[in-house]
Amino acid sequence: MSGASLLTGEPSRARRFETNPATRESPWVRRAILTLGLAFFALFLLLPLATVFTEALRKGLGVYVAALTEADAVSALLLTLLAAAIAVPLNLVFGVWAAWLVTKFDFTGKSLLVTLIDLPFSVSPVVAGLIYVLIFGAQGWFGPWLQAHDLKVIFAVPGIVLATVFVTFPFVARELIPLMEAQGREEEEAATVLGASGWQTFRHVTLPNVKWGLLYGVILCNARAFGEFGAVSVVSGHIRGLTNTLPLHVEILYNEYQFAAAFAVASLLALLALVTLGLKTFVEWRQAVGQRAGQ
Repeated sequence: MSGASLLTGEPSRARRFETNPATRESPWVRRAILTLGLAFFALFLLLPLATVFTEALRKGLGVYVAALTEADAVSALLLTLLAAAIAVPLNLVFGVWAAWLVTKFDFTGKSLLVTLIDLPFSVSPVVAGLIYVLIFGAQGWFGPWLQAHDLKVIFAVPGIVLATVFVTFPFVARELIPLMEAQGREEEEAATVLGASGWQTFRHVTLPNVKWGLLYGVILCNARAFGEFGAVSVVSGHIRGLTNTLPLHVEILYNEYQFAAAFAVASLLALLALVTLGLKTFVEWRQAVGQRAGQ
């Protein structure tokens, strides 16, 4: 027992844990639950991941490298990088602005803004892509005007970027809003009273407090941008070498029975998922360390 427990007569934390009815299962029950959890993890996570890399390397390293360096694969990779490079910064700026607005100010329409931020979570990506086609397609609202000015949105890079921005829209804001709400407004109000401008308050007070949550949201946003399939598939037109991202290129290769090449390209997305998982774990650890240090 600790000194406090001896003085107060209260049981220690370990003792309370031992006497908690929820933790008094028999050993075989605990082992069964652990075995079931590990089996689920291996079956639905490790096995598919191992299958991707096994099939990608089945015909040898030469075939694997050739599939990744083929012109259409390189084009798909570059287009995916371009879409993510545009969508992630845009959603970073919007997410920070929206979180700041929602948590630091009271205004009419605040609940509507929060609802709109969550909209991409409730709308199917395929439906989102179809909406863009109805707006910017040849028969859409702005289609005739775009054709008259020789501008292409659908079946071109702008449409892919728009679809990627939409599906990754909530990630940064949704990560920052609960964090900023938990921190409250006291520090920002104190900085304002001391004469700091809005930018100085954000830069020196708000941003240091949310930097790890912001990085976490950016990581998730980037991972979704790389892996998006539904909305991009609708607006891309599947033009090989021009409007295919990595997920679409994998689908085309698989439909053409080029299984080794399809799994080779898919392994790039799997590697991205592993890197994202590692970065996510690191950021969560840093957040926990920061929270303990602030207590």
